[in-house]
Amino acid sequence: MVGVKTGVLALQGDFAEHLELLASCGYSAEAVRSVEDLQAVDSLIIPGGESTTMLKLIDRYDMRDFLVKRISAGMPVLGTCAGAILLADRVSDGETSLGVLSIVVERNAYGRQAQSFEADIDVPDLDCTIKGVFIRAPVIVDAAGATVVATWAGSPVLVRSGNLVACTFHPELAGEERVHRWFVEQVCGGEG
Repeated sequence: MVGVKTGVLALQGDFAEHLELLASCGYSAEAVRSVEDLQAVDSLIIPGGESTTMLKLIDRYDMRDFLVKRISAGMPVLGTCAGAILLADRVSDGETSLGVLSIVVERNAYGRQAQSFEADIDVPDLDCTIKGVFIRAPVIVDAAGATVVATWAGSPVLVRSGNLVACTFHPELAGEERVHRWFVEQVCGGEG
């Protein structure tokens, strides 16, 4: 799929950083704030932010059913940090996520804002080490329904299941392009 137009869910969170990073890679990217915007993109990034707030806004703008339908029909999605929580089939504290990726996550598992940190993450499939920023990050406690692409401190931090990718850290805040390039070029099958 050459010329993939990637949308970034722009209801809350660090969507601007994703849009900037995609643009710096030369990819076509659009802010998504409605069902109409969602219809106009080929793939989607769900950014980090506050998962409960994002889910409330998705519901307020009547996007949930259409979003789940597009994902179930094969639309590639990358969820980073809170985005990984939104994709998860189950959240350990019972939050009602989109339930489209067969993983279980625990919210804020590394601690509060003050415990945020950066780490180097080895990604064998990409044959590189990338910088990850963990801010109130979730932990994937069960990745049985996905392929683990990278781990840190013994926990999966980057997983893939078909068209869905969940990342518990923020590559965009470190200016790390390789996750986005991999998503657009390999998962989406296009060149942006």
